[in-house]
Order: sequence, then structure tokens, then C-alpha cells
Amino acid sequence: MDISVSELIVRYLQRLGIDTLFGMPGAHVLPIYDCLRGSSVKSVLVKHEQGAAFMAGGYARVSHQPSACIATAGPGATNLITGIANAYAERLPVLAITGETSTYIFGKGGLQESSGEGGAIDQGALFASITRYHKRIERTDYLGQVLNQATQALLGREPGPVLLSIPYNVQKERVDDSVLDAVHIPSRVASRQYTSTAELAGLLRAARSPVIIAGHGCIQAGARDVVSALSDTFNIPVTTSLKAKGVVAEGTPLALGCLGVTSNGDAYRYLVDHADLLVFLGAGFNERTSYLWDAKLLAGKKIAQVDRDAAQLGRVFQPDVAICGDIRAVMDDVFAALQADGTLPKARALLDGHQANAAQPASDDGANQAFRLMQAFYRQLAQRFPHNALVFDDNIVFAQTYFDVSDRNHYFPNTGISSLGHAIPAAIGARCFAKDSPTFAILGDGGFQMCCMEIMTAVNYGIPLNVVVINNGTLSLIRKNQFQLYGERYIDCDFVNPDFGLLAQSFGIQHYRVETEVELDRFFARADLTGGINLIEILLDKHAFPRYLSAR
Repeated sequence: MDISVSELIVRYLQRLGIDTLFGMPGAHVLPIYDCLRGSSVKSVLVKHEQGAAFMAGGYARVSHQPSACIATAGPGATNLITGIANAYAERLPVLAITGETSTYIFGKGGLQESSGEGGAIDQGALFASITRYHKRIERTDYLGQVLNQATQALLGREPGPVLLSIPYNVQKERVDDSVLDAVHIPSRVASRQYTSTAELAGLLRAARSPVIIAGHGCIQAGARDVVSALSDTFNIPVTTSLKAKGVVAEGTPLALGCLGVTSNGDAYRYLVDHADLLVFLGAGFNERTSYLWDAKLLAGKKIAQVDRDAAQLGRVFQPDVAICGDIRAVMDDVFAALQADGTLPKARALLDGHQANAAQPASDDGANQAFRLMQAFYRQLAQRFPHNALVFDDNIVFAQTYFDVSDRNHYFPNTGISSLGHAIPAAIGARCFAKDSPTFAILGDGGFQMCCMEIMTAVNYGIPLNVVVINNGTLSLIRKNQFQLYGERYIDCDFVNPDFGLLAQSFGIQHYRVETEVELDRFFARADLTGGINLIEILLDKHAFPRYLSAR
């Protein structure tokens, strides 16, 4: 059947299973928008193209499926860059579609031209280092091959964002719909091509005090159940990276909590004082997790590493056993081997003693009084939403220590490139997929003012959302660094906030101001946190901040 390229692109989205397209129309993508009418692909109009990229990223993080965003040429495309860079860092399968001026005016100074010709900006070059594949489609005779290559990059073993830039005149050309026959969806069957797991099973069998360090790869591999079963059966404690909170239910006896420079340090102390074997499962051991690569964490210990990405093996440290393969398949085999030979559970004395000491009040507990409200917020959040909640968190510092994520909840810290202004649009994108999940976007007041306009996107489409703003009138990380490292010489960290109540009123949403634990109780008792759109401000003293060092 003879159809337009624009119609083919919409059908390509459908073939990928994409049902929601986040973006903002412009003259150079209107042919594609026109073909969305009557299709199964729903378009969501954002307030800024960066929000579209973050929404697509949030959708992909929750669904583990490809997502898409669209923008016009020139400024529309350049506004996508931060969100696409974040998707690249997070290895998210986000398809970005952008327009371009017609090919016959390349180099002539067309409005918003970004062909790279005649002094125009080169849009492809801007995206080259933040996409797995990028292509400006100037002809239709190779369109099938381009779409197939885009698909392989988007959904391959190491997925990531893809950019397709389509000139206006090419969008209107006619092609046969059989072009889509060239598109092949990569198989998602877990690969079992790995060496024997006997060595890893042997290390676990021989260890006196092993610890599993679970990373985000465990979640991606669907390995929560086997990691939890291995931990429970053999009394192996588990600590996680920030992105992997909830691999095992936090707050349970074998959960050490989160490992990282902004955490409370409980997991760090147990690893340094007691562990004799560390089993890294899909954890990259980055700067946050490794306490700036503190050698004491690994000293005198056997190390095993399992990762689906061979490039991660030995990248930071030299493991005694390294296995490249699907984490779930590997650990299923290890678990079965330990059960088959009757391996006994590990003794709990060291772990029980550690947890008893951790439960004692800290000598500097008074220094944490300023954060009691944040601690109470996360405690109630965990208690009232023990499963199915989506929490997108730009702040991360308080959640890392105070939020016990259950193995049935989903916590999405702002990692990637750690961009301010991420949580609100990402949460909106996620809720477009997970329509029945209570959804929270938690961020500071500085980041809020970068993205608060996207609340109106939630309002426009009736997308339930809870936006939690930590209101302290400062860029907390900057103020903390200037306090610790620059002799309290403060510059460009403090600001005046708008009246959040009036702002919420202008959006037509509910507002809650929380300054005490009594007000917090009242908020949780009264607010519709599943079906409403709420703006919640939690007041914090700008002079209070955690004591960790975040710069070297």
C-alpha cells in the first residue's frame, strides 16, 4: 500500500509497541502529527521539549519498553538534549523524532535549519555522543534499513536513545508500507552464554560472612525474587546501590540498606568490619556507591562480579570471579547448586550484633533533629504505600537513608546525568504507563522552578501526581559545599520562592504546607494521593544539610 513517510513513521511507532508520544508540534513535524489523528498512538503536549524527553525517559524506566518524544527542528531539537543525554546515561530506549527543513533549501538559511550546511547548526553532531544511533533521513530508498538499524540500537543488548531527523519534504513523500518488513525486533530472550557458575557457588559456600551488593542490573534482569530467596535461604545480607533500593525489602533483617556516600553508613561499616566475600550483581561501583572508591571497602575480601555487560567486568576493580551473563539466569543456577549440595545457612551473629549497634542512638543525634520532618515523611510514605508506588526523587539524600523501599515498590532516583528539573516530567511519563500506581515527584525548590510548568501537562490530561517540594530557599548542595569547602562564602545559592499556595491555586490543584509532624499527619490523612494532583511543600532550614562531602 502506498502511504506517506509520516504515516509510515506512525506505523513504526506502533510496531515498536509505543502508545504515547511526548512532544510539542512545530511546522517541521506537522505532517507526522497529522497522521497521529485516528491512530493508536496518543500524543501528549508538553510545555517544554526537555520535559518531553524526561517524560519519555520516565515511561521507559517504569515500563522497560521503548518510548518516544518528538520536537520540531532547531530549538525544538536542542531543547531535547538534556533529556536525551540522561536517557543515554541511563541506557533507556527512547526514540527521539525531530523535524528538519526541506532538503532543497539546505544551506540557504532556512528558518530553524539545522542541517549543518552553509553555517547552519549541525543537529546530528549535537546528538552524536548521546545516542546509540542517529540519522537524518534525506532519501526514502534506504528507509527500511535505517528504521531497522534504529530498532537494533534502541532495543539491543545495550539499549539507548536513538534520534531520527526527517526533513519536511521527505515526510510528505510516498513509500510502500512493505518498507516496515525490513524492521526486526531483537529477541529479548535472556542469554545463558556464560561460563560455569561453579566458582561463584564455591566462593559463597566457603565464605564466613558474604554480602551481596545489588545494583540496578538486578532490577533490569528481573532478579529480585532469586536474590531475595538466596539471601533468605542462606542468611546472606544484601546492600544495594541507590538505583537498586528495593531489590530486597528494606527494613527487613537481612537488608543492610543503601550503600553510598550520602547514606547513613550502616552498610559501609558492615562491609569494612565483617564481610569476607562481596558479590556484585549488576552494580557499577560508581563514585556514589564506592565512597569515592574507598580501598577499605574491598580490602582483604574475595570479590565476585556478575554483569550482562562485559565492559563492566573488571572496569573498577579486579574480581576473583567474573561472569558475563543474565543476572537472573546466573543466580538461578547458583541458588540451585547451593541447594543441591546442602549448603548450610551462614551464622547470623555478626549481622545481629551489627544491627543491634546500629539501632543505638548516635552520639551526634542532635545534629539530625533538623531532618526529623523528612524522616517522618519517608516513614509514613513507606507505611501508607507498601506496594505499587512510583517515587521519582531528584533530592536522593534523604531518601537514601530514611526511605525503606519495599520489594513491591519502585524508587527512581535522579541518577544518569543528575539533572535538576527531572522528577516532575519523569513522573508524568511514568504515570502514563502505570495508570493505577500512586506517583510521587520529590525535588528541591531550585529544581522545581526548572520544571514546574509541566504540572499543567498533568492537569491538562488529568494525570494524578503528587509533587513534593523541599522548601528551604536555597540550592542545598551548593550551599553545603560553600559551607564545607569555601569558608561560608555564599554566592548564588539563595533565592526567594513563589507563594506555593497561590501557585497551586493557579494550576487548579491542591496545596499542602507541612512544617510540623502534626501537619504531616494531617496531610497524609486528608490528601487524595492516588487520584488527585497535589503540590506539597515541606519546610526545611536552609542551614541544615547532611555532613557528607560531595566534592574533592
